[in-house]
Amino acid sequence: MPLKILLILGGLSAFGPLAIDLYLPAFPAMAEAFATDSEHIQLSLSAYFLGLALGQLFYGPIADRFGRRKPLLFGIGLFCAASLACALAPTLEWLIVARFAQALGGCAGIVVNRAVVRDLCEPIEAAKAFSQLMLVMGVAPILAPLAGGWLLALGNWTWIFLFLTLFSAVFSFAVFFGLKETLPPTVTPPALSSALGRYRRLLGEPLFMFHALTGGIAMAGMFAYIAGSPFLIIELYGISAAHFGWFFAINASGFILFAQINSWFLRRHPPMKLLRFTTLFFAVCNVLLLTVAIYQPMSLWPFLLPLFGSVAVIALVLPNSSAEAMAGQGHQAGVASALMGTMQFVIAGITSALVGILHDGTAVPMTAVMATCGIGSLVMARLAQRATVKKAQAALAN
Repeated sequence: MPLKILLILGGLSAFGPLAIDLYLPAFPAMAEAFATDSEHIQLSLSAYFLGLALGQLFYGPIADRFGRRKPLLFGIGLFCAASLACALAPTLEWLIVARFAQALGGCAGIVVNRAVVRDLCEPIEAAKAFSQLMLVMGVAPILAPLAGGWLLALGNWTWIFLFLTLFSAVFSFAVFFGLKETLPPTVTPPALSSALGRYRRLLGEPLFMFHALTGGIAMAGMFAYIAGSPFLIIELYGISAAHFGWFFAINASGFILFAQINSWFLRRHPPMKLLRFTTLFFAVCNVLLLTVAIYQPMSLWPFLLPLFGSVAVIALVLPNSSAEAMAGQGHQAGVASALMGTMQFVIAGITSALVGILHDGTAVPMTAVMATCGIGSLVMARLAQRATVKKAQAALAN
């Protein structure tokens, strides 16, 4: 894949982590500003996940019908306007609605990202490209909480959303001048009226569904951690908002490292084989994390090693499951990308909301949700392997 396109796709990948992670250190300050608590501020995070889930269903058919560029430019423009609305929010309700609109814009990049990779790459090359994009998804969570803490120290929480406004405005020019249309001209654009039928057929494809859910449930575990980490690190263990980003960075650095290791693994092993072991490791790390939380240690340090493993290994699970799910979907890459992303963020929205709903003043709710995600991802990966074997056997029989 050309470096210029990879860099642009990397920028698109940064929209999500920035919009999610940048304002995490501001949760206590925002709760004070809106005269509420951090659990209610978490609703703005859940609203963002909901917008990401629903918006992708809209962009998928549009990207298959009209190409990749136009929906992307529209989405970035909406993200920019909604970010400004977040900064100007006079009430929590206003903020939640603006975050929902912000997500509707931001999800265009998620759909187009995967569709462009599928347009240009075969499955193994696609997995490598997704691994390289994981580097951005790893760097952004490191820098975002740190930058959020600095912006909070320099001004107030509104500065965070003003930064997102500026970032998206600048990046729209990069997309406009640097990203050409990648939808192959030989592909006959499907009618928008066929979208529901294509979604329905994809829901009935076991291989697509199991691979999409393998990565989706794993990603939901990460977002359970994202939703619960401000309470765990800042409130439960008394780490300052300014230093919160450093603890967050430890886990994100593992994400970066494992993303690069995945590219090396893919030279020797197919994505399916890697998923067999990485999902098992993911499940074990999350169960260990829950075990630590049950014993309620007096310091944060016992959490760090299993947290590191549970977050880092997602960089091995997500790109490989995404590549396997998108394989064979070239004629409908936009719809396949949209459905996969929607499932991912619906599950992420549910898990992040559960962390707040089950809040009991300990780390157990967050880690219990993460452990459930670890086991669920492992089960989906095993079902995908069985579906692959059955498909191969059926092909031989015919």
